[in-house]
Amino acid sequence: MTEPGRLKKSESLEIRIPYPTKEAFMARCRADGRSASEALRAFIDQQLEAPAKPRSPRKGLRLVVGAAIAAAVGAAALPSLARPSLGAAQFDRIDADHDGVLSRAEYAAR
Repeated sequence: MTEPGRLKKSESLEIRIPYPTKEAFMARCRADGRSASEALRAFIDQQLEAPAKPRSPRKGLRLVVGAAIAAAVGAAALPSLARPSLGAAQFDRIDADHDGVLSRAEYAAR
């Protein structure tokens, strides 16, 4: 029969972790002289005893900072997008030898 105040451990918890992490955890538990189950139960108890942490405002701050950076990059790129590109007629006028390629001399002479 179980002792008063101690609940029977009848539930299990399955977690997925990388094999090297599992091996390192098991080695640490052996070095500490306790089972992996004992270590995990102690961790869970500690988490349940600790007061709940409020959500970090940093997440929202990261979103605002990311949006500000994107806006700054967009503002810097906007003038280059606003410049008109060469139209076909302008290109033909600058391409003096009509080879379909602008040389530095042709571009500078425009």
